[in-house]
Amino acid sequence: MAPSASGQTIGRKLPVESAFTRVEDARHRLPRLFGRRDMVVLGLGVMIGSGIFSLSGRQAAAVAGPAVIISFVIAAVVCLLAALCYAELSSTIPVSGSAYTFSYVTFGETWAWLVGWALVLELVTAASIVARVWGAYLLATLDGFGIGIPTGIAKFADPEANVNLVAPALLLLLTFMVVTGTKLSARVLTIVVSAKVAVILLVVIVGATHVKAENYKPFIPAAKAAPAESSPTLLGWILDLSFGPFGTMGIFTAASAIVFAFIGFDLIATASEDARNPRKTVPQGMLLGLGAVTVLYVAMAIVLVGLRPYGQLGGDAPVSEAMASVGVDWAANVVNLGALLALMTVIMVVLIAQSRVLFNMGRDGLLPKGLGRVSRVYSSPARAATAAGAAAIALTLYPKVLELEELLVIGSLFCFAFCAVGVLTLRRSEPNLERGFRVPLVPLIPLLSLAATIWLMLNLATSTWVKFIVWMLVGLAIYGLYGRWHSRLANEDEWDFDNADTDPGTGGLRVVRNENIGPNGKPRGRHMRH
Repeated sequence: MAPSASGQTIGRKLPVESAFTRVEDARHRLPRLFGRRDMVVLGLGVMIGSGIFSLSGRQAAAVAGPAVIISFVIAAVVCLLAALCYAELSSTIPVSGSAYTFSYVTFGETWAWLVGWALVLELVTAASIVARVWGAYLLATLDGFGIGIPTGIAKFADPEANVNLVAPALLLLLTFMVVTGTKLSARVLTIVVSAKVAVILLVVIVGATHVKAENYKPFIPAAKAAPAESSPTLLGWILDLSFGPFGTMGIFTAASAIVFAFIGFDLIATASEDARNPRKTVPQGMLLGLGAVTVLYVAMAIVLVGLRPYGQLGGDAPVSEAMASVGVDWAANVVNLGALLALMTVIMVVLIAQSRVLFNMGRDGLLPKGLGRVSRVYSSPARAATAAGAAAIALTLYPKVLELEELLVIGSLFCFAFCAVGVLTLRRSEPNLERGFRVPLVPLIPLLSLAATIWLMLNLATSTWVKFIVWMLVGLAIYGLYGRWHSRLANEDEWDFDNADTDPGTGGLRVVRNENIGPNGKPRGRHMRH
C-alpha cells in the first residue's frame, strides 16, 4: 500500500519495481530508438558548445593564466567521478528522469522533487542563455561571409539587448523539432555534431603549428587581490578571506567555471528510456562522450594558450583572434561557423533532456499529469517538450539572462552530489539489483566525487547561492501546494508489480534481482530484455 498524502513525504520512496512499471499503458512509454552511437552524439552535442571557443581564453586572461590547462583537467576529473556514479545509477534504473528518478528511488519524494527542480533550473537556464549567445555568432558568421545585416535588424540579435527576437525564434524552431519526434532530432544532431568536431580538429591542428613556448610562462601567474566590487565566493565568505585571480586559487576558481563546459554528460541519463539496451548503451555513451570532450577541450586550451600571451586572450572571440594574430585570418569564419553549429546542438539536447525530466515528473503526478503523456502522432512527450520550449522562450526574453550563467553550474553540482550519495545508498539498500555498470573502488570513488563537488560549489559566488536558495524555496512551495497532494504515490492504493507495462518491440527493461551472489561478493545479474 502506498503512503497517503497526509503521511510522511520525505521518506516516501518510489519502489524500484515501480520505476519500471509505472507507465499506465503502452502509449505512454517512449520508443527505444537510440543506440550507443546516438548516446555519444547526445553527449557531444551538449558538451561541445561555444565554451570550447571562448571559455579557455577568458579564464586564462582573467583568472588562471596558462594554468587554465590544469583547470580543465581538474574540471574533467570532477565530472569523470560524477559520470561514474551516474553511469551506475542509469544502468540500474534505466528510465527517463536521470538524477530525479535516481533520487526518487533512493532518497524519497521530497528529495527527488528538489533534485528535479534543480534540473529544471539547470536546463531552462542553459537553453535561454545559449539561445541568446547564438545570435551573436549568427551575426559574426554572416558578416564573415560578406552578408550584411541592417543595424535596425541586427540589434535584435544582440545577446545583451533588452529586446532579443532571434533567441526566441531559434528556440521555437528547435522546440518544434523536438516535439515532432526523436528520430528527426537524432539525425540532425549526428550531422551537426560531426561538422563541429571537424571544425575543432582543424583549428587545433593548424593552431598547433604556430605555438610558441614562451607564451606558457609564467605558467601560474602571481596571485592578485580581488576587485573590491566582485562578489566573494562562498568559501571566501565562510573563511572571511578574499580570493583574487591567478595563483593557485585562481586555478580552482577557473575550474569551477569550466565545469560549465563539461556539463551535459548527465543529460544522457535523461534519455535512458529512449535507448536500446540502456543498461549498457547509456553508461558507454556517457563515459565515451566525456572522454572525447575532455581530449578536445584540453587540446584547444593547450593550443590557444600557446598562440599568444595569456593577457591578450580576453577578447570576444579568443580563438579566432589568436589565430589571426599568427596570420591564420580564415580561422575567424571557421570558428564562428563551428560555434554556430555547436550552440544549436547544445540547445536541442537541452530541450530533449528538459522534456524528459518534465515527462517523468508529470508521470509521477508531481507536475500536471498531462506532461507525462506520449503523443500518438509523434511518439514523443510532445506536451513536456512544448512546456520546456515555452519556459526557455520566456526566460530568454529577460534582458539580464546572461548573468545567470553560474546557476547552470550550481544546479548541476547539486545533482552530482545526490548521485554520489545515491550510489552508496543503493548499494546498501538494494545490493542484488542488476547493474550494467558498477563504479570501481566503492566507497572511495563516490566519496571523492562528493568531496570534489562540494569543493567546486564552495568556489561559486555568494550571489549565485542566494539565487539558488530562492529558487529551491519556490520549488518547495510548489511541491507543498501541488506535488505532495497529486503524487501517484499519494493517490494509488497499491502498485501492480506484476505488470511489465512494456510495449512489444520497444526493448523495455524490468527490474532484476539476483539472489545468487558470485564468489567475488557481487551479484551475477543478467539482462531481461523483451
